[in-house]
Amino acid sequence: MKIIKQGAEAILYLENNNLVKERIKKNYRIEEIDIIKRKYPTRREAKLLEKAKQIGINVPNVIKVDDKKMKVVMEFIDGKLIKDILDNLNKEDLKKICIDIGKEIAKLHNNNIIHNDLTTSNMLIKEDKVYFIDFGLGFISNKLEDKAVDLHLLKQALESKHYKCFEEAFNFILKGYKECSQFNEVLERLEKVESRGRYKKKQKDF
Repeated sequence: MKIIKQGAEAILYLENNNLVKERIKKNYRIEEIDIIKRKYPTRREAKLLEKAKQIGINVPNVIKVDDKKMKVVMEFIDGKLIKDILDNLNKEDLKKICIDIGKEIAKLHNNNIIHNDLTTSNMLIKEDKVYFIDFGLGFISNKLEDKAVDLHLLKQALESKHYKCFEEAFNFILKGYKECSQFNEVLERLEKVESRGRYKKKQKDF
């Protein structure tokens, strides 16, 4: 067993060339509550991955779901994290990858899948294909607000981690995202989401 990542809620490790995501038991919680807190997200993530795969999104194949051990066994995508390469790309490669990211998000949103943690840490590139990983916070929703917040969180992540190229990168992502059937409506809602953020910041400054 090779540990890939240890988080507050789950541990990721390699086992038999597959990636295993195991949700950690919390001893401070009542056992019945702990089981619910781990079982529901485990099932939900597996179902979201399976749905995303069915509609042609590049995500890991789900191999097995274990409700007793709170594990999702999935295909290991041996690619590069976009977080590690984005800042060093030339303009053409940046454009291609970011447009592809936008197209993949559009597919998700056209099928009412909200990733809810769209960062470059949850995106891989392998053989010129962009893969999305970690749907642990994801859910199904047809609300414009949720789709706009998905984009807003990505924009914030880009500005925070890739400030040198974030404006250009996000504009390219929006070009790909034009394939979203509600493109104009989501962008209008995104402006409202961002304006609320600016208003809260102003309040804090006083």
